[in-house]
Amino acid sequence: MEWSVFQQYGPMLLRGFGITIFCWIMGTILGMALGLMIALAQRYGPRPLRWLLQAYIEVIRGTPFLVQLFVLYYGGPLVGLRLDALPAGLLGLTIYGSPYFAEIFRSGFNAVPKGQIEAARAIGMAEVSIIRRILLPLGLVSALPALVNFSIILTKETVILSIITVPELMYQVSRMSTETFRFLEANFVLALFFWGLVEAISRLGRRFETRITQHLIERV
Repeated sequence: MEWSVFQQYGPMLLRGFGITIFCWIMGTILGMALGLMIALAQRYGPRPLRWLLQAYIEVIRGTPFLVQLFVLYYGGPLVGLRLDALPAGLLGLTIYGSPYFAEIFRSGFNAVPKGQIEAARAIGMAEVSIIRRILLPLGLVSALPALVNFSIILTKETVILSIITVPELMYQVSRMSTETFRFLEANFVLALFFWGLVEAISRLGRRFETRITQHLIERV
């Protein structure tokens, strides 16, 4: 293994890793926010809206992310949607992740005991307060492991953004491999960076789960 290659391409790889983290963070936050809105709309919205959102979920979950990204980036200009590579990648991650996050939130909401919600309504609590003080906190505790797990999956989907020339880690690794023919070193770096990122996310997720559980116990 030629370690001198890392000295030459190290800054480039670090920039790519930074863009990977940025894409993952923004894609996760935006996808989670959109997924939460979809889950709430499915729970409280009118029936036609629920049907429409369910169709959206089925279509996005039933098609590969690569196909969605190609349609968005290369097909968008046909309908007047012209995006640079990075915004297109972020929008693609948001769209791809939102149905999965929506289903995770829906499952978490269904895990909340109906008796607590009925009791809150019986004492005259407004529906917005029920969502904010009962449904979201308790549903989040149930959904948190699945949310963390899908966030980890989303980190690995960022490598597909290299197809539309987003200069994230996979793009830089491919460039390094092409210029040096050091495929072993390049893929070793790719695996090492993603392993470290997944470990960090897993640890943060477990710590956050512990903190939020303790907070709910203290409130009770």
